[in-house]
Amino acid sequence: MRLKSINVTEAKNLTLIDIIIPRIENKTLALAKDIVLVLSFVIVTGVCAKLKIEIGVVPITMQTLAVLLSGALLGSKRGALSQLTYLLMGLAGLPWFARGGGMAYIFSPTFGYIIGFVLAAYIVGWFCERGFDRRAKTAVLALLIGNIVLYFPGLLWLARFLGLKRVLAVGFYPFVIGDLLKILLAGAVLPIGWKLIKKLKQHER
Repeated sequence: MRLKSINVTEAKNLTLIDIIIPRIENKTLALAKDIVLVLSFVIVTGVCAKLKIEIGVVPITMQTLAVLLSGALLGSKRGALSQLTYLLMGLAGLPWFARGGGMAYIFSPTFGYIIGFVLAAYIVGWFCERGFDRRAKTAVLALLIGNIVLYFPGLLWLARFLGLKRVLAVGFYPFVIGDLLKILLAGAVLPIGWKLIKKLKQHER
């Protein structure tokens, strides 16, 4: 198995995970690595769904952080694939959505947010592949945009059950502070990760 060395400073279209785990030239092993990474975030998202506080129609969970980090660390395609896999496996019957699983979950008021997970992971990954995760300000911006995108299908779906007048009060306002804290935390950690990896690579030379 050959690992391809990557120059951190010159790395383009790569995410932090691609620097931590170098690219493998063998295509079969490279595919296996990507599958493991994707499934890892599928599981993390499922676990975070169960870390919840019930406050009404839409619970508070840690899923948002998992979704944003899946995009930031895996990139657009693998990040979105991890969330799509999470969605499909949940619909197939695995009870790891916040309130269960199965095809009937399509009729849940919160199903739109899960659709938003796929979009958010892709958007955040797209920005991070272009270096937005290497500085705190741009990392926060990328994560914020992804978080906003997540809410579009979530609120549109929720409005079918609650109506437009109640949808923001139930599905958006209660989560603003928590989401901002998650975004600030992730936005601070990602650039630190790049700096640490850069220093480690320099010491190896």
